Amino acid sequence: MIAQLDSSYIKIRPWKLWNRMISYALFEGRPVTTRGRWINPLVFAHFAVEKRLAIQKKIEKPVFILGTGRSGTTILGVVLSMHRDVGFLNEPKALWHAIHPGEDLVGSYSRNHAHYRLNASDASDSVIQSAHRIYGMYLSVSFSRRVIDKYPELIFRVPFVKAIFPDAKFIFLTRNGWDTCQSIVDWSKHKGRISGKETHDWWGVNQRKWRLLTSEIVKDHSDLSPYASEMATWVHQANMAAVEWIVTMREGLSLLQQFPDDIHLVKYETLCSEPQKTMTQILEFLELDQNDSQFFQYVNATLHPTAAKDSYALNQAIRKPFRETMRALGYL
Repeated sequence: MIAQLDSSYIKIRPWKLWNRMISYALFEGRPVTTRGRWINPLVFAHFAVEKRLAIQKKIEKPVFILGTGRSGTTILGVVLSMHRDVGFLNEPKALWHAIHPGEDLVGSYSRNHAHYRLNASDASDSVIQSAHRIYGMYLSVSFSRRVIDKYPELIFRVPFVKAIFPDAKFIFLTRNGWDTCQSIVDWSKHKGRISGKETHDWWGVNQRKWRLLTSEIVKDHSDLSPYASEMATWVHQANMAAVEWIVTMREGLSLLQQFPDDIHLVKYETLCSEPQKTMTQILEFLELDQNDSQFFQYVNATLHPTAAKDSYALNQAIRKPFRETMRALGYL
């Protein structure tokens, strides 16, 4: 589906079509695993212009959806985009690359070195100014009051984001590890491809993202770091996905302790089994109007429980960390 639009979305709130198409065409960019990459030079050209313009609209309490990819972050963002006040950006990595050129983990827009973590010190005055100008323009052209940005890997950059937007709010979405990892494996199987001498899949260009994950993030975990060198050579997608899930979920749990007032924990399974209740709680946390019948119509039409995936054998090095993380999240 282009821009994650379906017939129900358009039928319930037709004018939202403009909002999503503007997001998709001009702000999100097209990564290496997608078609339509011819548009990227135009996207970066208009970012360059926007960074030179006065701020079009003040950014107030932007929302960032965090977690591991393939854990329901997209459907949560799409559902929230139905709210009358919201503009939704689905993994606008081109936008973030225009703001900070050292953030491209996948290699969609640059093959220069990138950093998995970005801290408050990485938010220079020019970075902050660029972010506010681009997001301000987005709110203006999308006719939105609040922006919701789904970019799961920002979970490793929360201090950086807070330095740019001090009043930012974050949703930390969790999902059963077996389901998330199997979905990652399936994604690479169906969307991964060979381009010339390069492999493009979940792990970026020639495993760029995986190399950064094992060298920068795994080392911070005492039970995983002894195996970091070995992990760097792994090619088994399920084991690789499990490592990403472990370190990402741990990061989220740590952030909940550090920023309890700014981060809201949501379980994907609860979101799907109790959509009305869960979404009401999310709107309350985000300080969005709950009196929106069309929004809740789409919530209840879209969110439904999904069948759980089977478990599988993991590399011995990560079996215990995986179980412990499942237990910490309440899945065991």
